[in-house]
Amino acid sequence: MRVLKTTLNGDPNVGLYGMATDRFAIISDQKADRDEISEALGVPVIVTRLARTDLTGIFIAANSNGVLLPDIIEKKELETITDGIKKISKDIKVKVIATTNTALGNLIICNDRAAVISTLLEDQKDLIAETLKVPVTVSDLMDLSIIGSICISTNRGFLMNMHAEKEDFELVEKNIKVEGDIGTVNFGGPFIRSGLIANSNGYLVGNQTTGPEISRIDEALRFIDV
Repeated sequence: MRVLKTTLNGDPNVGLYGMATDRFAIISDQKADRDEISEALGVPVIVTRLARTDLTGIFIAANSNGVLLPDIIEKKELETITDGIKKISKDIKVKVIATTNTALGNLIICNDRAAVISTLLEDQKDLIAETLKVPVTVSDLMDLSIIGSICISTNRGFLMNMHAEKEDFELVEKNIKVEGDIGTVNFGGPFIRSGLIANSNGYLVGNQTTGPEISRIDEALRFIDV
């Protein structure tokens, strides 16, 4: 396991600017140390903006099988992602989704076993399942449609908003097919994904994240025995 306590684009909310799977990572920070990030996550790093913004992390949802992108992506940005993915593997699908709900990273929780998607994307369920090659469950969580912002999952475990009710926690645990825990990032931040980029090899976490929060992340993502 590798842990990198850092910022992206000068911001501790690292998850706004990138995401990771067990085969690749995508970030927007042109000045970031790509080698350092690759070492922490154990995968190649693709660098691109999305929709002419640095908020790559909120727009992308992906696992090791596929990448989901909103149709507001620019042609050059799509080419950068597609070319980068092809260098890693030709069997990883890259799919652009036509939707007004463009912040796909905030609407999808997924790993290589399963996905839980927001009710806002219910009409895209089959396309998402086909691209990610996993079973898909449709549900909101904590009375929120932005379920991807309050939970992050890897193939080892998941970390969810500390205020999650038992019913919501168990829904994720059952459908995402790994165990997890609740917690916070960046000194009490409830929006888990904003402060964390993680895969089965390691994670990037905002530099305001405390020692106890990192211990909880380690436990939730099963980097240490619990």
